Amino acid sequence: MGNLEAKVAIVTGSTSGMGRAVAVRFAAEGARVVASGRDGSRGAAVTREIAERGGEARFVAGDVSSAQVNRQLVEAAVESYGGLDLVVLSAGELGLGSITETAPEAWDRTVATNLSAVFYMLHYAIPEMRRRGTGSVIVIGSIAGFKVFPNHAAYCASKGGLVQLVRQAALDYGPEVRVNAIHPGQVDTPLLWSSAQAFPDPKEVVQQTAARLPARRLGQPGDIASAALFLAGEGASWITGASLVVDGGSLCLP
Repeated sequence: MGNLEAKVAIVTGSTSGMGRAVAVRFAAEGARVVASGRDGSRGAAVTREIAERGGEARFVAGDVSSAQVNRQLVEAAVESYGGLDLVVLSAGELGLGSITETAPEAWDRTVATNLSAVFYMLHYAIPEMRRRGTGSVIVIGSIAGFKVFPNHAAYCASKGGLVQLVRQAALDYGPEVRVNAIHPGQVDTPLLWSSAQAFPDPKEVVQQTAARLPARRLGQPGDIASAALFLAGEGASWITGASLVVDGGSLCLP
């Protein structure tokens, strides 16, 4: 029996990178997963992989920057599996550019995906979790919530906002619902390589970053899935409102 046996989980951003790793890991641990993303073909691939490993999942396509899509995800969990126990919010938007270079539309899209989407999901998910008497929310933030990077104005601002939103939710909805954040560093995902485009030589900056980290390697999506599994389980029952940094030591660097 897995650590999440009989639990029902929503995982957003589950068609690639960290979100995909979380969806697959949670299903392997016994959770029934409602996976979410914008790409239907990649969503089908995730649910197929979960099924081939003996897990159970369904995919709901949509853009989580819409409040309506978040409501539909919660409804899908309740209709398909009878309730909701876990939510992992992994969808993200990069929105590269300095303040003067970032178009207002790009700012709005980044904040909507990285910050507003978390509010929308909590708005609809927390009442369902409270009906079960317990629940755990895990928000995938970023070390960009604690430090700044060149030409990442919208991204850093939106990730910084998540730190306080998580704390506020933990204060308002404990003890029934625990709300925590994981703040990854440089994890080898498509988003990392897109982020590196803000620098003159993206490949070189990624290689240099990995070499400088105290852990001497980039993170892998599985590293974040392991942290999420811990926060979802009973071993983390006294952890709420926390910001768990999983960054290979990146914040230690000057």
